[in-house]
Amino acid sequence: MTRRTAFAVGIGLTAALTLAGCSTDSSASAGSAPELKVSDGYMPQPVSDLAAGFLIITNSGGTTDKLTSVTSDLSEHITIHKTENQRMQEVKSFTIPAGGTLDLERGGNHIMFEKLKQRPTQGQKVTVQLHFEKADPIEVELPVKETTYNPAQH
Repeated sequence: MTRRTAFAVGIGLTAALTLAGCSTDSSASAGSAPELKVSDGYMPQPVSDLAAGFLIITNSGGTTDKLTSVTSDLSEHITIHKTENQRMQEVKSFTIPAGGTLDLERGGNHIMFEKLKQRPTQGQKVTVQLHFEKADPIEVELPVKETTYNPAQH
């Protein structure tokens, strides 16, 4: 093999690998990343130093993600709970399937705010930041509804 041929093969191989790498990276990030949207959020007006938050997270992307934590100025101790057999249990995360939803609802999985710094009243809004395993954090305003509010009954 001549020097010129070896050089041309090397350049061609380098160009092919570079293009393949660029192509793979851009399609992976565009087509399979989680695409999260939050809707129908609310917080019933608390009657003690505890409160709960409810919302729906829709993932229209091609990759599963996880809700890993929630933060807010309302409380420094915020956890996420699953409810099974009418019992609450704190969990580390909730899965949001690709092309699916995570429904945090009354009587089911939810956000729990403990040791509130203040009690928000009906008509106010509580700002929370949702943190995920893969996606960037999302800031959401939860309107405070009457204590007995249940969207399934409205």
